[in-house]
Amino acid sequence: MPLQDLKVAARTLRKNPVFTLAAVVTIALGIGASTAIFSVTNAVLLRPLPYKNPAQLVVACMDLQARHVRDFPFSNEDFIDMRDQTTSAFQGFAGVFTGRAILPALDGTPEQVRIAVVTTNFFRLTGAHLALGRDFTAQDGLPQPPPPPPGAQGAPTPRLPTMAIVSYSYFERRFGGNPAILGHVMPTQGGLKPVIVGVLAPHFQLYFPPEAQVLPDPQIWFANRLSYNNQNRDSVSIHAIGRLKPGVTLQQAQDAVSRVAAVARQHFLIERTAGYAIRLEPLLGYVTSQVRPAIEALMGAAIFLLLIACANVGNLLLVRASVRERELAVRAVMGASRWRLIRQMLIEALLLAVLGAAGGLLLAWAGMHELLAIAPATLPRLASIRIDGPVLLFTAIAALVAAAIFGTLSAWRASRPETLAVLRGSGRTEGLTHAGMTRRVVAVIEVALAFVLLIGSGLMFRSFRDLEHTNPGFDPQGLLTFQILGGRGGNPAARAAEVRQTEQALEAIPGVQSVSAARPLPLAGGFSPIRWGNLDAGQNASLYQATDFQFVLPGYFEAMHIPLLAGRTFTEADNQPGRNVVVVDQELAHKAFPRGDAIGKQILIRVATPQPVPVEIIGVVAHTRDESLAVPGREQVYFTDAYVGSGVVNNWVIRGTGNVAGLSNEVRATIKRLNPNVLVTGIQPMDALVATMQSSTRFSLLLIGVFAVIALLLAAVGLYGVLATAVRQRTAEFGVRMALGSEPGGIFRLVVGQGLRLTVTGIIAGLVAAVALTRLIGSLLVGVTPTDPATFAAMVVLFFVIAALASWLPAWRASRLDPNAALREQ
Repeated sequence: MPLQDLKVAARTLRKNPVFTLAAVVTIALGIGASTAIFSVTNAVLLRPLPYKNPAQLVVACMDLQARHVRDFPFSNEDFIDMRDQTTSAFQGFAGVFTGRAILPALDGTPEQVRIAVVTTNFFRLTGAHLALGRDFTAQDGLPQPPPPPPGAQGAPTPRLPTMAIVSYSYFERRFGGNPAILGHVMPTQGGLKPVIVGVLAPHFQLYFPPEAQVLPDPQIWFANRLSYNNQNRDSVSIHAIGRLKPGVTLQQAQDAVSRVAAVARQHFLIERTAGYAIRLEPLLGYVTSQVRPAIEALMGAAIFLLLIACANVGNLLLVRASVRERELAVRAVMGASRWRLIRQMLIEALLLAVLGAAGGLLLAWAGMHELLAIAPATLPRLASIRIDGPVLLFTAIAALVAAAIFGTLSAWRASRPETLAVLRGSGRTEGLTHAGMTRRVVAVIEVALAFVLLIGSGLMFRSFRDLEHTNPGFDPQGLLTFQILGGRGGNPAARAAEVRQTEQALEAIPGVQSVSAARPLPLAGGFSPIRWGNLDAGQNASLYQATDFQFVLPGYFEAMHIPLLAGRTFTEADNQPGRNVVVVDQELAHKAFPRGDAIGKQILIRVATPQPVPVEIIGVVAHTRDESLAVPGREQVYFTDAYVGSGVVNNWVIRGTGNVAGLSNEVRATIKRLNPNVLVTGIQPMDALVATMQSSTRFSLLLIGVFAVIALLLAAVGLYGVLATAVRQRTAEFGVRMALGSEPGGIFRLVVGQGLRLTVTGIIAGLVAAVALTRLIGSLLVGVTPTDPATFAAMVVLFFVIAALASWLPAWRASRLDPNAALREQ
């Protein structure tokens, strides 16, 4: 019987190709969009991380609550205390930090290599496998022997060797896959002579959010020989991953690390005054914390679009049921049971949903390449986004739910034909009278859902526009940025000479207006906070606060076009050892001296000494947004390159005329002539860094905007369908009205008024929903509130315009009716 019903359904749909195509395309749009976004949701938020028992893995984050600093790395000492004092709750803790090094390539030329320094249990804790050799052992992590005391006789204790494990890709590329490298010293340019003991299995990666500044795919892993010295608790670098013991809850583990932090606050001044705390987060949640709101918002938008598509197809089926009312009445008279009629309509709906799901899969597959192309590079696990088993299951469930939504109501209405009225012929205007109300209700729901999406896209547009116009505190136009890695001299004077030589050579390039360097560079990452305070903090350490810092060359502010607000900027005389002068931004100056001028005043700061030392403020500049365009960030203090011994700066900026990207080749050639053993890397206009900061918002805006446009069109089509059907069913009424003297304009206004009344009802419902739902995307917005009145008002006007256009054609047709023809037809 079901097979027969399926054949009947297929034959019925085949006889009505226009209806079938419209329904299938509509549902394919909804399922295709939701499938594409679910593939992202599944890969980024739902799929477990590729580690052993990933649900047991947590990240331990250091928070300095008194200084409003979160997710700070651990010092060796704090990490060891946490590891050793929480064995009742954890199987273990492992630590990692990453960076870049310059090593010789096969031909002897320098190449940049991604490195990681890990505790010796790191691979065992995460469940990584080795393809060759051995894992690190506890012996590989023993601390180096202390240096001999001054005046000690005899030779110093030899240093312990550094052990290394290389990635499989680096093993194949650099060493040709030769296992004979095991046990041999790796060739390096410096004094470090690491011994290769193993090769990792392919595809192992680190998963951390971008702001943690942990490279995902190191090529060389060094064993960390952890030392313990309470004087070094200010020196932080370690990102900690812990594995819970079976049966231990996250809260129990949190209690354990909180006790460790409490003990540290009791015994160590810096932990106490900084408000040292340890916070645990599940590793997957930590990795996805920054992108989760955006992906969930996109998934919600895709589901809204699917619901709108279902409502649209539901209205099509209701209209089709009214057209088929005579057929259904005849079948009922001939003995077809009510269940048989319902089943037939449900099978038709299911067949439409299956066809729509197939089309949606094709759309999702075709759109996947475009989706990945526009996705921000900071999206975790971007390469693993694909249509796999869970995505196919989601598509199947979406098809079944869609069939249930748009099939049930039409099947119920179609199973209750007013048989006698239809067969007498009066069913043309009176049959299925409740269906007209149902179609209007469905149209209102479409309008409400589409309006919510439109509001969301309007808010994202306003946010992106504000982000584009955000002043970063410097002028990115006409700036070329790049890094120079390696090649620094062995003493401060030699390094300073090399920096000056590089600066002069770059200034000689035609088209270059100014040159400078810094470390780090705004919007390029690498910022971390240091302690500062006014002189009162020397007596009360709780007054210390956190600030970001940069080392810069004289001329940096001029090259970056960072406005000078008071005092002066650095000169060459300031860029000398022993000159304790700084430039601060307006935010720090106001905090330090809210009632007076900061120029010539002193603050205490720690950057290269065990304890904070006094430095003199010689200038105040505008605040720059260093890590994000979306938030102002911390205040800023600037030191000269020579403050810590010269040669620290490695991020160069060139301000030029015309197309600064065209200077790239000349820059590389100039640096190579100066020193063939250094690398020029990351060369790009500063505009590209600014665009990267906007990429996440642009991605969300584009997708939500596309969904909103499709939803708006579907809602307009749905509204048009309801009005067109109403005009057809009220033909006789309009004929009578016109015969009694109604003007065509009056009929036109009557139909348009009906459409606008439906729109008003839908917009009111949509406004209520939007006020509640847009708060969920508050974290994605920049410079605009989730209930921004201007955006809401603009979207209301836009929707009324679209509704008026959708109502125009049915109203025009109604106003053009010939009364005599209309009455004769009825």
